[in-house]
Amino acid sequence: MRKRLFLFVPLMVVLGLVNVAALVTALLSQNLWMYAGLFILLVLTLLVFYLLMSMNKSINKFYQTMEKQLSPYTNKALRDFPLPVLVTRRGGEVIWYNNQMREKVFGGEDCFGHGLAEYFPSINLQADCPAQGYGVEYKGHQYTAYHAPTGEEENRLNVIYLIDDDKLKRIAKEYFSSRPVAAIILIDNYEELLQSARENERSQIMGEIEYQIECYVENYNGVIKKLEKDRYFVAFEERYMRSIVEERFTILDTVHKINANDKMPATLSIGVGRDAQSLLQAEKFASQALDMALGRGGDQAAVKNKNGYEFYGGVSKGIEKRTKVKTRIVAAALSELLDSCSNVLIMGHRFADLDCLGAGVGLYYPIQQMGKQVKIILNSRANMVKQLHARLLEQGFETAFIEPEVALDYVSDDTLLIIVDVHTPHFIEAPEVYKKCKNVVVIDHHRKMVDYIDNAVIFHHEPYASSASEMVAELVQYFGDKFKPNSAAAEALLAGMMLDTKNFILRTGVRTFEAAAYLRRMGADTVEVKRLFASTMQAYQERCKVVSSAKIYRRCAICSVSQKIDEIKIVSAQAADELLGIEDVDASFVFYYESDNVVAYSARSMGKLNVQIIMEKLGGGGHLTMAGAQTKGIDLEEGRARLLQAIDEYYDTLENKDEPKALTQSEPGPVQMVPEEVKEEKKA
Repeated sequence: MRKRLFLFVPLMVVLGLVNVAALVTALLSQNLWMYAGLFILLVLTLLVFYLLMSMNKSINKFYQTMEKQLSPYTNKALRDFPLPVLVTRRGGEVIWYNNQMREKVFGGEDCFGHGLAEYFPSINLQADCPAQGYGVEYKGHQYTAYHAPTGEEENRLNVIYLIDDDKLKRIAKEYFSSRPVAAIILIDNYEELLQSARENERSQIMGEIEYQIECYVENYNGVIKKLEKDRYFVAFEERYMRSIVEERFTILDTVHKINANDKMPATLSIGVGRDAQSLLQAEKFASQALDMALGRGGDQAAVKNKNGYEFYGGVSKGIEKRTKVKTRIVAAALSELLDSCSNVLIMGHRFADLDCLGAGVGLYYPIQQMGKQVKIILNSRANMVKQLHARLLEQGFETAFIEPEVALDYVSDDTLLIIVDVHTPHFIEAPEVYKKCKNVVVIDHHRKMVDYIDNAVIFHHEPYASSASEMVAELVQYFGDKFKPNSAAAEALLAGMMLDTKNFILRTGVRTFEAAAYLRRMGADTVEVKRLFASTMQAYQERCKVVSSAKIYRRCAICSVSQKIDEIKIVSAQAADELLGIEDVDASFVFYYESDNVVAYSARSMGKLNVQIIMEKLGGGGHLTMAGAQTKGIDLEEGRARLLQAIDEYYDTLENKDEPKALTQSEPGPVQMVPEEVKEEKKA
């Protein structure tokens, strides 16, 4: 009410001044009637002003009396307030606290004159109190603190309230620490380890592996149950899982050291399910994580939680499976799908290479022989297979190819879409076709990425295979003698295998040469295949310029391409391959502008360094010896800094017990400072 009265005071003053001015005007104009009226109005104004001031004085006296009467009670209520309360000066000096604060928090100690930071350093009096308050702890007891300023700016005080929720926080901590974590452990190369071993050697090898696994699980108070001859189910509590992750699954390295009679080392794949709402969901997460670990080549641990996947390990090469049972089963299932579909579309990744097109053509010819309408989706304007494409058009494949823009016209409810040499939706040639097709088959050899195609009817994924062309060459052998690739399709498949194996040097196994021998029997001409790799003189000169500008950093040849080069994708890939021929070079990286603010990387290695892990740090992926990435919103200089940072992180993890840090497929973090030798290299 006092505020409302004060609003009338300026109004009365203004009105009085207006009346005085009007009186003077009336007097000068000798208008007596106006003068008399204004005089009466002025008297009334002064009378009202006097009454308002008297009323305000009475109200002030009333409030002062009330405050004086209530002060003892309010002080007593604050002293006996059920929550601990203390008051500090603006700088944090403690000047008052109530009985609850003295007895229950400070334990009867005298804390006057001390700074608040001595007791609750996390409370920031200079900022507004957050809605959730501050989590504080004093003498092992936990509280939630809130603070509020009071008084004028010069003499501002801070009132701090504490809520004793120690029991609640401890119960919550125990709840989250005891959440169940499920894990599935698989011996990757069980068959290979025991294939030619004697009976006593088998018992010795498996006994040692099982002993190390059981000791590891018991060390973290886990429970282990053997499901199959090479598979184990393990249950932990979350509190122990944190230590396992911090130590980066040392069991992987322990099993590597087991002596298997001078044979290959034993390797494990581990799938872990965390942050699950139930044991059933945790087991489901663990199974999905194990599939992801196996899809990335095995010999690693994959952890699935509510935020996605994390990976540990994965430095060694994938173990080749010599049995073709899975291939035969996939071929039978694919034949059934082909019998029930109306037409078939075959699609690879954007900027198709020889392996992508070779795998597509290898499937096209046998499927066409089955009497099915089949088309290969290929962007004729943006690809790296112009020579092979032109050769196929000359050899009877004129109607085999369609552009991505018109591919939707060929899609019906019964269309079968076969995706080759890629397993992620955002890399495929025509994403709209994939979204519209209900029946999808995936055939790929790249190490599995998190955002893989998860709705495929058949997901034929073998990361140990040299190429998608090798996988297709094996599949078509089980279609029957009537459905075989012709010589042109066989040459396309062989070209794809030669591309990804670098002329049968990298990632080759027994099955690789068996597939190549089959293609040779189908009429593949190695001389004609070699011609598909020929380049123009201009491209060769550009490649030489790129190779000559490379710098060596930590046994890695690194080169950035700033000038504009036609067919830069092909030139960069070939330059990366050539750089591997330099002495003391374990890996090569070539990066360039693909478009405005998009830096593309081509990475190659001879197997000593896993370029897939390095490219994943830049948002890409690939294989152990061949990978790539595309990073948006950066220039070449920043792209170089990010690459050097990724290489440093990779080598740091190798130096730490030869175990890599957790990898998450996400955007690269901020660029850190690079070593001194890199700075000097930049200056040069």
